Amino acid sequence: MQAPSRVRSVGHFIAGKEQGDDAARFGDIYDPALGRVQSRVAFADDAVVESAVAAAEAAYPKWSRLPLGKRAEILFAFRELVKSHADEFASIVASEHGKIVNDAGGEVTRALEVIDFACGLPHLLKGELSESVSTNIDTYSLRQPVGICAGITPFNFPMMVPIWMLAPALAAGNCFILKPSERDPSASMLSARLLQQAGLPDGVLNVVHGDKVAVDALLTHPRINAISFVGSTPIAHYIYETAAKHGKRVQALGGAKNHLVVMPDADLDAAADAIVSSGYGSAGQRCMAISACVTVGDCAEPLMERIVERIKGLKIGAGHDASNDMGPVVTAVARERILGYIESGIKDGAALLADGRNIRVPGYEDGFFVGPTLFDRATTAMSIYRDEIFGPVLVNVRAKSLDDALSIVNASPWGNGTSIFTRSGAAARKYQNEVQAGMIGINVPIPVPVGYYSFGGWKASLFGDLHVYGPDSFRFYTRGKVVTSRWHESNAGMNLGFPTHK
Repeated sequence: MQAPSRVRSVGHFIAGKEQGDDAARFGDIYDPALGRVQSRVAFADDAVVESAVAAAEAAYPKWSRLPLGKRAEILFAFRELVKSHADEFASIVASEHGKIVNDAGGEVTRALEVIDFACGLPHLLKGELSESVSTNIDTYSLRQPVGICAGITPFNFPMMVPIWMLAPALAAGNCFILKPSERDPSASMLSARLLQQAGLPDGVLNVVHGDKVAVDALLTHPRINAISFVGSTPIAHYIYETAAKHGKRVQALGGAKNHLVVMPDADLDAAADAIVSSGYGSAGQRCMAISACVTVGDCAEPLMERIVERIKGLKIGAGHDASNDMGPVVTAVARERILGYIESGIKDGAALLADGRNIRVPGYEDGFFVGPTLFDRATTAMSIYRDEIFGPVLVNVRAKSLDDALSIVNASPWGNGTSIFTRSGAAARKYQNEVQAGMIGINVPIPVPVGYYSFGGWKASLFGDLHVYGPDSFRFYTRGKVVTSRWHESNAGMNLGFPTHK
């Protein structure tokens, strides 16, 4: 739906300039706490995407040949600008996404970790050399940029995830086209302006907004060489299949149903704190949120009591108020979907211990709020367990043993992240070795790796073989060459035989 003309418009960022006031289509950007439109965003068509590709193509030859130290210098300057604008980023994210400003500030911190890592590009892009592999012959390897890359990013981390992609891509010498979520695009625009201020040449980074029209134009464009994506599993599968069919390398991170296993010997107070923090932070709208507990043995009852007690103390409200613990979900559609799952859980017979359906926030009666919700005695057949709800709904499944818990977790189609809380080193080691997931926490509820390791899952949580940021990102955004070199002192003559190491 087109928003009223009086609201602020967010345009595209192409070749160093903002544009899009004359777009044929716009999307609404809501304030989730108030439940009303606050601005609108231009939607790109094929022509807009083509102009972004053309700008990237024009900038690529010079950028890809820029000395590594100069690229690093720009990224270092960008890092300082991001740091100095941290509060502005947090305010933008809280306004458009709805998460609490303190939580939004955490995005900035994690983004800075990835920028820090990318600033080490002179080391990360080093090749290898083997001298005298044969007489007067050396062999060495090179890492060179892929070319023009595109990133399609989700609403739930509108500042952090774009940086996860664009920082290493630019560091490796590529040009980049970012398509952020149309629900909260303003953080990406600020990142683009700050990169320009840091000295990034025009056209190296371009930002286009939109829906499936813009996405499909990126996936099928013949001059875009690589696609990065984070989002739901069905869309990740579509992105991977479509882009790969058009000859692109793809990393597509999908959805999750992250499990936290609690052993009988665990510190239950620490486990309860961790579960509430990881399950209800950002209103559960994190791909690494804990949405399923698996309680082993007789710890379920005392753990559930502790979680319910903590839920009662949570303060729900607008994201701009740092004293709040949890904000709204992102849209009215998301709210209705989450409420539907709660109804389904009750109908299927799960025990509802905390009910978030009827929460009211004074002064924000039209906001998209859902309170913390807790189900016990869920089964793996229930939709509240099977599906990725992406909201503040936590379910508990009971298991008899660690082997039983592992069977439950490994039967899930997703394998993004998982955790175990225990005092037993043997149990922790068994879990980390046998669980089928890409990121493991031991007494850590949200095991997101630091910026110098890579982020990604297994099974239906990842399509492609390389993860985002960290070492994998430089593998993804570069291609390898191996050079075999000989410099003759004199003419050695012809030899039609197969080359040998003599």
